Amino acid sequence: MPKRGYHHGNLRQALVDAALELIEEKGPTGFTLSEAAKQAGVTPAAVYRHFEGREDLIAECAQQGYEIFADLMEYAYDTGQPSDLASFEATGRAYLAFARRHPGHYVSMFESGISINRTPELAHVARRAFAVLEKAADKLAEHIPEDKRPPKQMVSAHIWAMSHGVVELFARGSPGTKSPFPPEDLLESGIGIYLRGLGLIPPDS
Repeated sequence: MPKRGYHHGNLRQALVDAALELIEEKGPTGFTLSEAAKQAGVTPAAVYRHFEGREDLIAECAQQGYEIFADLMEYAYDTGQPSDLASFEATGRAYLAFARRHPGHYVSMFESGISINRTPELAHVARRAFAVLEKAADKLAEHIPEDKRPPKQMVSAHIWAMSHGVVELFARGSPGTKSPFPPEDLLESGIGIYLRGLGLIPPDS
């Protein structure tokens, strides 16, 4: 295998790319740094020039994933107009799309046990992604008197949990689970029921 890291001048990214492939194949705890080095075409000693250990490497995968994820969520929200509801639902579809297209990043972010507070940079970009749903919840609640509005952090956390559940059970091919409906339809109908229950959208929306 050619030493991709040395040849293209970006060994750090070559190791991240190798780790993402291994995470997708074996999970975040199913590979070693030596395997990542071999996948990248370098010696194990070369890894330590850039990463202190496997968790440090996975954290970098997670940070890059959150960058992609935050950009995707922001784009989905901005292009979901003309209605606030459409924008909200677009972020849910973006969540599913991200999990499908970037499984290595997704696992690094949500299933590796790496804290988003591991580094200031990781915490910042993760917060940027969370803020999109909070903004969407805030916009939907504008018509409700302020003292009666549900907390935007609560609403966004519930939608996040619902999105994550649909991804884990139905969008990523979990063994033994098969939905009679497309994951996008499941999530959209669930969001609609939840938001109507809170009074954030009228029954006929």
